[in-house]
Amino acid sequence: MRMGSGGSSGREERLPSVCEEQLSGGDQMLELTGRHLKHLPGPVCALSGLQKLYISGTGIKELPEEIEGLQELRILALDFNKLEEVPEALCRLPHLTRLYLGSNRLFGLPAEFSQLQTLRCLWIESNYLYHFPRALLQMPWLQSLQMGDNRLKTLPSSLPRMRGLRGLWLYGNRFEEFPKPLLRMTQLHILDLDRNKLTELPDLTHLRRLRVFSYDHNPVEAPPSVADTVMVVGEGAQEFLEAREERLQKLREQEREEQEENESEALQANMKNDSSVLDDGEGSYSALECSPEET
Repeated sequence: MRMGSGGSSGREERLPSVCEEQLSGGDQMLELTGRHLKHLPGPVCALSGLQKLYISGTGIKELPEEIEGLQELRILALDFNKLEEVPEALCRLPHLTRLYLGSNRLFGLPAEFSQLQTLRCLWIESNYLYHFPRALLQMPWLQSLQMGDNRLKTLPSSLPRMRGLRGLWLYGNRFEEFPKPLLRMTQLHILDLDRNKLTELPDLTHLRRLRVFSYDHNPVEAPPSVADTVMVVGEGAQEFLEAREERLQKLREQEREEQEENESEALQANMKNDSSVLDDGEGSYSALECSPEET
């Protein structure tokens, strides 16, 4: 796999002054977003204690294999660059939890990507993914996967292996049918299928943990059947939500009336019981009074 060289030829490369200023405060973070860089400065990769690195929109086309030296890195933002591949060295960052690769020129991910078992959030939107990366299927603890604006037409049947996934964004792809593997993703909280070519939506009421389902800008006329706890976004969603709220309001009123009726019946029963105790014969009542001899 092609790798970039981390330094400049002919002279020793130094850490940019802006980096020294940021690190002087003790915060293990570098913010280089928007700075035009021909490559990632080699000395940056020598910052073994660095935890957050933001190099979005810098124009870099490749990463040096020395990036593997950032062994404490937790967050890496590489979006809005010109990367055509993810180097294997990046896949050897043992503590990485968030990786932003959106708006690059990626056609896939290397098999070694599955080594990033600590990764919880991956944004890889606005690339050139024609197929779902197989490496992701070996990452069961990934929680948030942003894959909007790619070229996907299908999803693998083994997608439910990603049992940790809670949010899945697939807007702006090329789905013509609702991907059946999604019907078995019962742990999802957020599912976004905006701007595809879906003409029908299946019943989703069995996805009990789903909270948001977006299907806007698809050639469908109405939302699917979903649980009452799901917010839907798309054609006909407003009317659907209003009708559901009206139905739920009626149910709440009915439950409140039934509760009040039950409480009223219970109160009447208690009053009847109290009355029977106080009026249970003259002896019982007179026993509550002091006799003349006792006064």
